[in-house]
Amino acid sequence: MVGGGRGAFIGAVHRIAAAMDQQIDLVCGAFSSDPEKSKASGADLFLPPDRCYGTFEEMIKSEAKLPKDQRMDFVAIVTPNHMHFPPAKMALENGFHVLSDKPATFNLKQAKQLRDLVKKTGLLYALTHNYTGYPLVKQARDMVRDGKLGKIRKVIVEYPQGWLATRLEIQGQKQAFWRTDPKQSGAGGCVGDIGTHAENLAEYITGLQIKELAADITTFVKGRVLDDDVNVLLRFDNGAKGILHASQISIGEENNLNIRVHGEKGSLEWHQREPNTLIAKWPDQPVQLLRTAQGYLEAFANIYKNFANHIRAFEAKRKLPADDIALDYPRIEDGVRGMAFIEAVVASSKANAKWTKLDTK
Repeated sequence: MVGGGRGAFIGAVHRIAAAMDQQIDLVCGAFSSDPEKSKASGADLFLPPDRCYGTFEEMIKSEAKLPKDQRMDFVAIVTPNHMHFPPAKMALENGFHVLSDKPATFNLKQAKQLRDLVKKTGLLYALTHNYTGYPLVKQARDMVRDGKLGKIRKVIVEYPQGWLATRLEIQGQKQAFWRTDPKQSGAGGCVGDIGTHAENLAEYITGLQIKELAADITTFVKGRVLDDDVNVLLRFDNGAKGILHASQISIGEENNLNIRVHGEKGSLEWHQREPNTLIAKWPDQPVQLLRTAQGYLEAFANIYKNFANHIRAFEAKRKLPADDIALDYPRIEDGVRGMAFIEAVVASSKANAKWTKLDTK
């Protein structure tokens, strides 16, 4: 693991998710940009001292020298955005698979470089758009894929939060500080942090791609540099239209990601706050409620489990059929699309909501 040491938030979530199916062990790490804090964090996790590294460079170089059956199999990157690309690049160049928190990189240029490197090395890369791990999100995708909704006409996806309604970043709150700092977060604040989750969810369920968008982003909190509210009109590649709203100043909202998909034959509705219910609506029959039982951590764990099974098949040189569940996790192409989305939103808003195409080539 790179990042995720003392005082971090998402690192612990990754470790729980990775361990849930008992297929993945944490064997080493560089847990902080401070070498001493990194080693202390590794000790907190009961790792042997010689596997607690001061830097990710030291970790990757040292692990690469170990026999194949003793070294790490892949790197999980759980740092702030500006430190996603360097360890991912170095890990791939040294023969290690990579799983990274989103967004994939600091900017679109890096994402495209990483895509080229993944293709060149032939190694595996996963991106933790973890909401695609929910069973009923997969059910929604399959219903759309099977034509049950007919041609998709409209998509409404929302991700409101309220935790940044005040200038929390100047009160010593670490998560708020780096997410609102353009040197660590990148060109987008709210749009990069949670807007990309909404974008990815819409494309995953519908199987469509956003072709162009018109965006209006705002920084409501005085003194903040990056955006904290995002409103976007979407045009998809099949002619469908969409609305994407993401906000971190919507007081009272708690991680309220939700989506509605409307087709010619029916509609679907899903809410992350009630993830075990998928609502299906039809013109000629009663509303249907589909139910299952998995939560946030299990959804996250599904990404890790599928990635682990794909690595196992990869190392055994066993080709998987296209519909194998092990192949169902977000890839580098999702990362490129996410970064293209961020940059298109920022550019569109600066041009007074001008329609702007996504640059994914």
